[in-house]
Amino acid sequence: MNPHAPPPDDAEARFGKVFAHFDPLVSYAARRGSSDPEGIAAETMAIAWRRLSSVPVDDPRPWLFVTARNLLMTEWRRNRPHSQLDEATADPRHPPAVETTDPLVTSALRRLSPGEREVLLLVAWDDLTPAQGAEALGISGVAFRVRLLRARRRFQRLMDQRESAGDHSRIIEMESA
Repeated sequence: MNPHAPPPDDAEARFGKVFAHFDPLVSYAARRGSSDPEGIAAETMAIAWRRLSSVPVDDPRPWLFVTARNLLMTEWRRNRPHSQLDEATADPRHPPAVETTDPLVTSALRRLSPGEREVLLLVAWDDLTPAQGAEALGISGVAFRVRLLRARRRFQRLMDQRESAGDHSRIIEMESA
């Protein structure tokens, strides 16, 4: 069987369920600094169509995120400047700092390590379960859950610190007024 041949017609309905995850893939690629997030999502879908028999039927998201992540790494290697000294800061395996509408959340996310941010974003923004996140990162479920627990605790500490500092600075502003 030709691996590049499209699946049989009855698979179109199944692919429709896979394609429903296009927009989350665009968001995922954009947050990881892709120069063409829609292109990454489209190529992920093209690969999913060609390899539909390899895509899990119950939940294709982890498979799709792994594929998108691999495409992001290829894009990064292809587009990175040859003079780049600190490759780890632009590595798509770790999401860049993100902007939110809440400055406290943005500040706390920026202070997390790339790995901590990765597990939190996969669960909170990409809506993956810890088991799915582990599959997407290629690590064990236990390792993912430990990372997630640590990341959540650190994020909460950072939020508490920022809120306390914010409340303190507001009190000082009010007293000086």
